[in-house]
Amino acid sequence: MGKKKINLAILDMYDGEPNQGMRCIKDIVGRFEDQLSCKVFDVRGKAEIPEILEYDIFISTGGPGNPLEGDGNWDLKYYDFLDQIWIWNQNHNHKKYILFICHSFQMACKHFGLGQLTKRKSTSFGVMTVHKTTEGLNDPLFNNLENPFWGVDSRDYQVVQPNPKKFKLLGAKIIALEKIRNHVEYERAIMAIRFSEEMVGTQFHPEADPVSFLSHLKKPAVKEKLIELKGKSKFYEMLENLVDENKIYKTNETLIPNFLDRSIRKIKASKLISLT
Repeated sequence: MGKKKINLAILDMYDGEPNQGMRCIKDIVGRFEDQLSCKVFDVRGKAEIPEILEYDIFISTGGPGNPLEGDGNWDLKYYDFLDQIWIWNQNHNHKKYILFICHSFQMACKHFGLGQLTKRKSTSFGVMTVHKTTEGLNDPLFNNLENPFWGVDSRDYQVVQPNPKKFKLLGAKIIALEKIRNHVEYERAIMAIRFSEEMVGTQFHPEADPVSFLSHLKKPAVKEKLIELKGKSKFYEMLENLVDENKIYKTNETLIPNFLDRSIRKIKASKLISLT
């Protein structure tokens, strides 16, 4: 008899649009196909929410649009789902593990009241350095990543002004910040939070791989917009960063696998699922 697989749910926040990010996530999860069984739920398109009793690991994706807005249906169901995960983990030894990415990260920060969710003065898009905080230096999510490491950033919104009381109440920790920008006075945005031992999220896109991002950058409309926004030299510098195996490729190969590997080990250690 083969090993019993652990059930993983991907919460699709892409609003029903085909997205390279989903392909990247599925590709990474596929590296664990001998241990994981995966199902995708269309949260924003069909208001589909996984039943937490049936799944042990969750990945909640990025997505387009305003994280402050919903239709009063899928968004309320999603926030209720977050509460269910939190309450479950407070009351059971067999924990549920979740990774929030970009749009989902922003919504989770808003829901738990950890900071202010604001619209950026301009879109942040490209290959950026992500800087570990003191708390992040030893966080298992970042194992085998340098400080700083590289990530794909794509956001019109940001989480700033952390609420110390909420962080203390939840036991949450800021584990990464955006790069220091000496030429502007804006507060550094939060790039990753450890909500709890089982819940963690990133503002950037750890799933992004060089192939998908390069394909996106080659689209005429994207290329023109970026050159207009950043200039030709910055655009070509971004292309060079993409092919450096110690940058985006390293993050893709490391961060989500760290999350999955640790979650799998913790679930098995709980001895509440059969390993045979």
